Amino acid sequence: MAARAGVSTATVSNALNGTGRLSEATRQRVLAAARELGYAPAGTARALARGGTGVLGLTMTTYGDLPVPYTVIPYYAELTLGAMAAAHERGYMLMVMPSSLSPWMWLTTPMDGVIHVGPRADDPVRSILRERGIPMISEGRPPRPHACDAWVDSDHESGLRLLLDHLTESGAQRIGLSLPLHDDEYPRLIAHAYRSWCDEHRMPALVEEYASLPDYFTAEQDAVGRLLHRDPRPDAVIGVYSDSGHNILAAARHHGLRVPRDLLVACVSEDPEYATTNPPVTTISLCPDRVGTEAVDLLIALINARSGVDRRRLVQPVLLPRRSTRRAV
Repeated sequence: MAARAGVSTATVSNALNGTGRLSEATRQRVLAAARELGYAPAGTARALARGGTGVLGLTMTTYGDLPVPYTVIPYYAELTLGAMAAAHERGYMLMVMPSSLSPWMWLTTPMDGVIHVGPRADDPVRSILRERGIPMISEGRPPRPHACDAWVDSDHESGLRLLLDHLTESGAQRIGLSLPLHDDEYPRLIAHAYRSWCDEHRMPALVEEYASLPDYFTAEQDAVGRLLHRDPRPDAVIGVYSDSGHNILAAARHHGLRVPRDLLVACVSEDPEYATTNPPVTTISLCPDRVGTEAVDLLIALINARSGVDRRRLVQPVLLPRRSTRRAV
């Protein structure tokens, strides 16, 4: 591997173990060489030798104790697979922990560190995990941050601005936003980015909020209906959850509006079905596979007390324009 990557064996060891003072480019070059050569480190044995378990945990508690099928939600599925691949590449196992675990299990399950997905303002799991004193990072910014927090998140502000700019280039002048109410940081970041952009472009801020639990499908369609009843009504609507595009299309059909002729539609989602809806819906991808990879890298860095590590990382979203925002000439 050292020969393939053009580095020393000590550099290879540091890159694989998350130790040493290496540039990110060097670390990625070593990991690429490991993939090319099919290298699989004996992570569990190595972890036991240093007093660890070789196991990383990943929580799924965004919606509390509700029996949410996270693995069928595209964002969480891609996040988990990205984190799993990155953990295996570094010689660790990744254990996805269900939200139904008892507090005792959260405190006693053997792990070297935890990726806590979607921390909430009222978050008992986060408090329990902090009691353990093992390294923990958050996927998403904590609503009640501490100075020592480490997190990885998508750059929601940049992503929403990218989408808003795209809509104005398509001719939109009144852009509505359906905004979920939830006690994580995501809706607040989205609302702040949207209102700031509207102020800068001297456009009206058209927001309708809805309860994300227990049935956000009906609640969001009702919120979009309220937007479309405004006078004058929006000429574009954005949703920020995985199924928001489907909900907005349903509301538009209910009001007799044609997309994209009468209404431009876009959402933040990883759902591949938007490429085949009628019409195909423009989306912003938060790149959850990259978020998962960065989360594992940061967690292993904390486990190994790697110095000079950026403890707060942002992944850039990607715009996928489709016909729902392409107004006919």
